Amino acid sequence: MNHRIKIGIEVQRILRKKKHGMEVVALELIREIQKIDNQNDYTLYCRSDVDTACVTETSNFRINVLDARYYFTWEQITLPFQVRKDCLDILHSTCNTSALFSKIPLILTLHDIIYLEKLDFKGTSYQNFGNIYRRLVVPRLVNKSKVIITVSEYEKEIILKKFPRLTSDKVKVIYNAVNKKFNTNYPVEELNKFSRTLNLPARFMLFLGNTAPKKNTLNVIKAYVSYLDELPSGIPLVILDLDKASVFDVLEKLGKTNLIGHFIFPGYIPSDQMPLLYNLCTLFLYPSLRESFGLPILEAMACGVPVITSNTSSMPEVAGDAAIFVDPYQPISIKEAIVKLLESDSLQLYFKEKGLQRASEFTWESSARRLIEIYQMLGTEVTRSKSTLL
Repeated sequence: MNHRIKIGIEVQRILRKKKHGMEVVALELIREIQKIDNQNDYTLYCRSDVDTACVTETSNFRINVLDARYYFTWEQITLPFQVRKDCLDILHSTCNTSALFSKIPLILTLHDIIYLEKLDFKGTSYQNFGNIYRRLVVPRLVNKSKVIITVSEYEKEIILKKFPRLTSDKVKVIYNAVNKKFNTNYPVEELNKFSRTLNLPARFMLFLGNTAPKKNTLNVIKAYVSYLDELPSGIPLVILDLDKASVFDVLEKLGKTNLIGHFIFPGYIPSDQMPLLYNLCTLFLYPSLRESFGLPILEAMACGVPVITSNTSSMPEVAGDAAIFVDPYQPISIKEAIVKLLESDSLQLYFKEKGLQRASEFTWESSARRLIEIYQMLGTEVTRSKSTLL
């Protein structure tokens, strides 16, 4: 008879309304684990927030909401006190950091270690503090973790180079995947209604731009300007997570403020509406400078959108042969890919079909089963170790 392993999953901010990538990944995995595993006992540790309906308890899955004023006091004081009290076999921290002094065997998910590569203080004070905090605790956590999980073979190699004492078998890769809401089955009426709400044109290209340097917004704008220089009547560019004033400043430096009317700024788009936006766009631009995975690539593909992405970091690993690759440091490379794709209906259809197939290969069920295998492996080792001490 198998021993029921007591597993804690730390995801401090999963109840926040506007979830970021790490919380989205954790939530997807938790929902699949709840469907698959009724053999072990789980406790989810999070901070109180507004989205209490995003995950529910089951017979073997308990939610423990812990309060503390600050992120780091929650993680370094409140969390270790509670997990010790709950007598866990394993603690899995899902968002890059964890309690330094907890004695519970730790699984740590490192989505990336970009913050260990450079520290430029170009972000907000909150972002800068977070990066300093991670630089202080992550190297120590890497040494104490029983297993480290990351999201791509690319990021695994980066981690192994940064921490040469780590053995390869200690770092496990579990790919991110695509939620089933990203598909091509939305009714035309729903798509048209959404399009009218945002006043979108019939054809446009989509870019998830923001102020983070790795998103490569400046080179995308330069590439788009070059595209319009070649084709003045070219299709508009929809940019998310960036305001009009920021783009106008870039255009002013380029002497191209007259082109601001070709850009569309719909503002914040809730996660549940993103599949509609993907379905409506003609092509998706994702020429990031550095990604540990690049989930939007697969989300766009699952919605039948041709994708242009970078030939760097994890993006070729994720996209396979189902995207057009560019040098993200060269605006001319991005521009040429845009022109090449938009000039050929057959090429658009080719990458649409290849993308649909590629996206279907990444499922949250498969990723959750891999995670459960890791829990089972470590849990068995822990219980054996405990029994030898009795």
